Amino acid sequence: MAPKETDNELQLLGLIRQGDSAAMKAVYSRYVRYLAAVCSRYILNSEDVKDVLQDSFLKIFSGIESFEYRGEGSLKAWLAKVTVNEILKFLRRDKRMELVEISDSEHGLPEDEPDIDALPSSLIYSLIRELPDGYRTIFNLYVVENKSHKEISALLGIKESTSASQLHRAKSLLAAKIRQHQNMTPLST
Repeated sequence: MAPKETDNELQLLGLIRQGDSAAMKAVYSRYVRYLAAVCSRYILNSEDVKDVLQDSFLKIFSGIESFEYRGEGSLKAWLAKVTVNEILKFLRRDKRMELVEISDSEHGLPEDEPDIDALPSSLIYSLIRELPDGYRTIFNLYVVENKSHKEISALLGIKESTSASQLHRAKSLLAAKIRQHQNMTPLST
């Protein structure tokens, strides 16, 4: 009978807590690509992604004692949470999030979302990466990380209304980019 993934994770966690470098390397190898992709959703420069990823793994391995295993998927979720926190620290430290308040009248603008079913996910990912840093950060926190505006405001030290307005602008800008791409792409017959 083959060992379950959870048995392997629990064993690795125990070894890491004992300072086993081979176990640390195994966790690094298993999750580095996933966490690099998480970083790349927020940070455009590949050298900055590497720096944040390195900081994340340092934080992960130094804070592994505080992690409480809660079943399959909990380790991966915790690693992503630590990484997102490191990303946000990097963005705040480098002042990369330009946030702009919008007026109440702009909040009421209709949001007719473009049809994205026929678009490849790689294109959508690329268009999201074109958003300005602040918009992209809040869009990712809200849409991908499933954070509420209250949670985002606490994470970024901003008002909930600022989070909501940045998300509104991010969605509007992304919709415009998608429409522009769709208008430039000839229809296949």
